[in-house]
Amino acid sequence: MTVLSGLVPILATPFRSDGSLDLSSLAQLVEYQVASGADGVATCGLASETFALSDEERRLVLDTVIRTARSASADTPVVAGVSATGLYPAVEQGKAAVDSGANVLMVLPPFLVRPSDDQLAEFFGELASAVSVPVMMQDAPGLTGVAMSVRLIADISKVPGVDYVKVEAAPTAPKVSAVASAAAGSKLRVFGGQNAQFLLDELDRGAVGTMPACEFTDLLAEVVMAWDAGRRDEAEARFHRLLPLLVYGLQNGIAWAVHKEVLVRRGIIADARVRSPARPLDADSAAGLLRLLRPLESEPGWQPQLAPSAGH
Repeated sequence: MTVLSGLVPILATPFRSDGSLDLSSLAQLVEYQVASGADGVATCGLASETFALSDEERRLVLDTVIRTARSASADTPVVAGVSATGLYPAVEQGKAAVDSGANVLMVLPPFLVRPSDDQLAEFFGELASAVSVPVMMQDAPGLTGVAMSVRLIADISKVPGVDYVKVEAAPTAPKVSAVASAAAGSKLRVFGGQNAQFLLDELDRGAVGTMPACEFTDLLAEVVMAWDAGRRDEAEARFHRLLPLLVYGLQNGIAWAVHKEVLVRRGIIADARVRSPARPLDADSAAGLLRLLRPLESEPGWQPQLAPSAGH
């Protein structure tokens, strides 16, 4: 079984200018993650614009990510998102992802009809029993409207196969601490979310890793490595340089365009196209992003040296 920890970015889904999937850019994006020191990659999450993909496109994206990750580094774990509105479609999505080769499932609770705590426990328990890989609960009430208490998360984590939680309930750091304490001595491993904006606080409070967007993986890897090595001042200095950009990439409606614009400017994907209901950057937002990027763009390594992808 995969043991997930460290830096596991959520991949964007690149599109061509006409809105079709750009699988070549996706392959290059995966290669950049592995070369940058990511401890795994995740796809079909919120940051992947999965809400705008057909079932067939979702399959193509997952297959491309898994094939490219395995080619770049055979032991790179791949996390696949499950975002169904009920148990049966969640099991279907989960089984399809496992059949494709996913190592972990990152699972949103059903949210169209808000479940009770007992129903949530049943949902995660039955899903975990139906698949052969670990399940990660995604605690994201800002997105789903489904609140998961610390006690509920700890109780569900006792179910075999439910081994992870990604905490995205603000404020994240106190909840990471509370969940880690409530589940102390258990198998539950806690990840932070919210684009790593509270990364160091979360690591300090018991998180084993983080799952941010994917455009600054090399720079965030340097933060995590310094932190893990006990060089806290260096980690904080590196993190604070990135923090304004991490926050900029959390804006409702344009977050996906922000991530993609950075990836284009770094030469990692070809086009910043997003699909509705995500919105492209307006002129003022684009100018604001450029102001934040300028100090980094003048530094060596801003445009990663990527080998031509086998997927190109």
